[in-house]
Amino acid sequence: MTLAEHLKEIRYRFFVCAIVIALVGVAAWIFYPHILHFLQKPYCRAAPRHCTFLVTNPLDGLTLRFKIAIYGGLFFSSPVIFYQAWRFITPGMKAKERKYAIPFVTAAVVFFGAGVVVAYFIFGQAIQWLQSIGSKALVSHYNPNQYLSLFLLTMLIFGITFLFPVILVALELIGIVTPAQLLHGWRYAIIFITVASAVFTPSGDPISMLVLAVPLVTFYFMAIGVGKLLKK
Repeated sequence: MTLAEHLKEIRYRFFVCAIVIALVGVAAWIFYPHILHFLQKPYCRAAPRHCTFLVTNPLDGLTLRFKIAIYGGLFFSSPVIFYQAWRFITPGMKAKERKYAIPFVTAAVVFFGAGVVVAYFIFGQAIQWLQSIGSKALVSHYNPNQYLSLFLLTMLIFGITFLFPVILVALELIGIVTPAQLLHGWRYAIIFITVASAVFTPSGDPISMLVLAVPLVTFYFMAIGVGKLLKK
C-alpha cells in the first residue's frame, strides 16, 4: 500500500472506532444510574449503612455523568477498538508473526480483564481498611468524582500489571531473557514485585498490595514454565 492508502485506511479505522465510542457513550449516559450503582457496590460492601455520595458543587453530578459516559464508551467499545487495530496491523504481518500474535493478543485481553475483575472485588476491602485507619469517629461520605477516579485508576493499574506474564513470555521468545536467567533471579524478582506493588497500588492499603503481589509472583514462575515449553 502507498502512504496515501495507509492514511486512508487508518482514517477509516479511526472513524469506525469514534462512531462506536460515541454510540456506546450515549448508551452509558442513558444507563448512568445502573452503571453508578454497579460502581458503588464496593463502597456499599465496605459501609453498608452510609454509602451515599456527597456532592458540594452543583456541577458534580453533571461532571460525573459525563465521566461515566466517556469511560463507559471507551471500555465497552474496547473489543471494537482492538479489532480495528488488529485489522490495520495484520496485512503487514507475516504468517509466522500472525501465528504468535493471535494467542498473545488473546492472552493480553484475558489477563487485563482478570486484573480489572480482581480490582473490582478487592476495592471494597481497600475502602474498609482506609476507613478503619481513620477511626470510627469519622463518618465517610465520599465525593463521587474522587471515588470514581480512584476506583478506575485501581482497575487500570491491576489490568496493566496483570499483563506482566504476557510481556515476560514475549521477552523470552525474542531472546532478550531466557527462562534460566529468570529462574536464577527469582529472589530479586520477588523483591522487585513486592516493592512495585507497594508503590503502584493507588489506595496504598496492604490488602490491595498483597492481592496484587501474590498473583504477580505466581505469574512470574508461570512465565518461566511457558517459556521453557515454547523453547522446546
